[in-house]
Amino acid sequence: MDERDWLADRFEAHRSHLRSVAYRMLGSAGEADDAVQEAWIRLSRSGAADVENLGGWLTTVVSRVCLDMLRSRTARREEPLDPPVHEATPAHPDGIDPEQEALLADSVGPALLVVLETLAPAERLAFVLHDMFAVPFDEIATIVGRSPAAARQLASQRAVVDAFLAASRSGDFDALLALLDPDVVLRADEAAVRTGGLAAEVRGAAAVAETFAGRARAAQPALIDGVVGLTWAPGGQPKAVFDLTIADGRIVAIDLILDPDHVGDLDVVLLGD
Repeated sequence: MDERDWLADRFEAHRSHLRSVAYRMLGSAGEADDAVQEAWIRLSRSGAADVENLGGWLTTVVSRVCLDMLRSRTARREEPLDPPVHEATPAHPDGIDPEQEALLADSVGPALLVVLETLAPAERLAFVLHDMFAVPFDEIATIVGRSPAAARQLASQRAVVDAFLAASRSGDFDALLALLDPDVVLRADEAAVRTGGLAAEVRGAAAVAETFAGRARAAQPALIDGVVGLTWAPGGQPKAVFDLTIADGRIVAIDLILDPDHVGDLDVVLLGD
């Protein structure tokens, strides 16, 4: 067996895992195959002589390829989300049969893919690698070009924000308490105080939970200067911003901003529910 055949055999041993990673990131079977093929091209060019952990190396390569594809998709504002794979056709050249495709689709679930589509590329990659494949945050950080702490935040902050919004809308006081740090502080700017009749500052989990219970029905998740928070955006135009500070899975501060000039200075990207 020559070196290229030996390398191809080693790659094939990881193909199924790599395709699973790529599919979860991209939500497209075709794009997942393209990402895996690009990983093979890069491996065949560089060789594996100096690679101690080939599986980890290939996962990193595929992740970076997927990140580039997601960013390119965002720039083009395209959403090539496939229907669940078991509804689409059949066997791929790599030998994955329809039964395997169905298992892959079921393990992801169309609902989760829809949720992933709302995440920013780096946030999506961090969520997939850590929550689905248990990749350590220090490794994720090198892929997305951020610190391990930032990578950890990317993976967890959306879940906290979604849970907070659901608890607020339903008036679930206990769920709100569980999501708020005991010393959480809610700060409202002058416009919010004047318009909403709120106190300029509210401290403590119970008081803040009482403020939000049964409210925020019109709010929706958004990236606020690159960090997940909430906004009220009638007609797609942000009018109010809830800037959330999250630490260790709990909300430690909420800044409610209604001043039009301040809101206009923020980079607000709607994520949808």
